[in-house]
Amino acid sequence: MTSRAAAADRTAGPRPRRTLQLLADRDFGGLFWGKLVSIVGIWAFSVATAIAVFDATGSTLAVGVVAGAQFVPQLVLAPASGSWADRGDPRRQIVLGRILCLAGTGALAAWVHLAAPTGWTLAGGVLVGSLTVGLGFAVGGPAMQSVVPRLVTRDELPRAMGLNTAPMTVARVTGPVVGAALVAAVGPAAGIGVAALGQLVFLVLLGVVRIPAAAPRDRDTDYSIRAAWQHVRADKGLLLLLLVVTGVTFGAEPSITLAPALAADMGGGPALVGALTATFGGGAAAGLLVLSWFGRPERTVTMVAVGLGALTGGMALAAALGWVAAALTGFAIAGAGFTIGLTSLSTAVLLRVPEHLRGRVMAFWMICFVGFRPVASALVGTVSDAASARWAIAATVVVTAVATAAVVRYRALVRR
Repeated sequence: MTSRAAAADRTAGPRPRRTLQLLADRDFGGLFWGKLVSIVGIWAFSVATAIAVFDATGSTLAVGVVAGAQFVPQLVLAPASGSWADRGDPRRQIVLGRILCLAGTGALAAWVHLAAPTGWTLAGGVLVGSLTVGLGFAVGGPAMQSVVPRLVTRDELPRAMGLNTAPMTVARVTGPVVGAALVAAVGPAAGIGVAALGQLVFLVLLGVVRIPAAAPRDRDTDYSIRAAWQHVRADKGLLLLLLVVTGVTFGAEPSITLAPALAADMGGGPALVGALTATFGGGAAAGLLVLSWFGRPERTVTMVAVGLGALTGGMALAAALGWVAAALTGFAIAGAGFTIGLTSLSTAVLLRVPEHLRGRVMAFWMICFVGFRPVASALVGTVSDAASARWAIAATVVVTAVATAAVVRYRALVRR
């Protein structure tokens, strides 16, 4: 079957496929399972390298630098990568991105195992490996996001985008456990090496995925980054949606950056930190179920508002009450809101953007979501050090509350 015939079959389907049907689909399912294995490996890599660098240097700053190195290439190169996705071959781009991730993780694992570096030498090698992994995500990320609408029908898109978020949610919970366990049982090289294995599995699965061809390119169409930015600026609704993505980034940051400080404020230790993080992840998984039941194209903006409202309310509960039960409940509600809000935002953006702009606009989406994470973590960390973790969470609540109000306003304008 040709790629265009496969696309026609999807369009002609009498009813949207359910979740299990999408997961079993050769094309969408292949991409989904490949992403899941790959991202679990990357989270394991992040934890394994953090443990190794801290043990080698005793420096929290060094850990922060090597962790942040993954985001630098995405912040700098994502727009150019998005332009490439719109004018080139997305499969080739995704493959190249995975090869870069495989090279960064595999070479680092082999070096750590064979050379057994110590001290700042180890930290320097991890920095290079993290930059290479970040480069891989910067190259392949926009293409991977932009091809999802080609694999499903319009009516299936909300459910597909929910599933597209699932690997990140699952990996956030399981990846750190895998990485820490391997470091403890075998050593850091094993924790890093499992990430390389994940990239290799993804490349194998990607080999069976059929990505339908895009519409023929119009020679008069401008495929530059500047043209995409002009489109975003002219479409105030699209610009607002991208800004709201930044709000979601701030709203979710306490689940990572502030969990240790919040646990300490409540008299807890590492077990409570793990409980807070796992509860947020469990809520995020529950949010995927909500989207599978209620996600429809016509409800997308409403679900954005619902998700942001839950993210705001959950974190407000955790900030307002200094009880462990309240914090766990708040993190669970916020986790569900995070998944509902972020997934629905992604769907709203894709539904609003013409096909020839999807790669570049999703690159802007990546900058708003991933690129602003270092900024968000630095700001909430500063507030936490100056005041307390609960005040820092309250600051993120203000940001998400403003974002929620903006979405409600946007929804009212769309209905007119």
